[in-house]
Amino acid sequence: MTSSKPAGREVVSLDARAKQRREALGEPTTFELKGVEFVLPPFQTLPMDLQERVASREDALGILRIAAGADIVKDMIGAGYTIDDMELISEEWMARSGVEPGESAASSGS
Repeated sequence: MTSSKPAGREVVSLDARAKQRREALGEPTTFELKGVEFVLPPFQTLPMDLQERVASREDALGILRIAAGADIVKDMIGAGYTIDDMELISEEWMARSGVEPGESAASSGS
């Protein structure tokens, strides 16, 4: 059985390029604040819905629960992290991931 493709229709696979880009992102970053050490992966490796929430500063705590783990977030709360601390973490995380302030990672390639 042969597959039929419409004449003149080209499909460009981006799988190989996507793999190269993921490999170029580097390693997760270890941060420390108020005695709590935590590791965050490169920002661009997050699922798109989480990237949009981080970029717009929605639900930063929920995003950290997913990215760093629920136990780390409990430690952060126990250490007295503030909203300002959460903003600092977000800014440093995005900066170390090559995302400019106010830029969505989903649009950084455009």
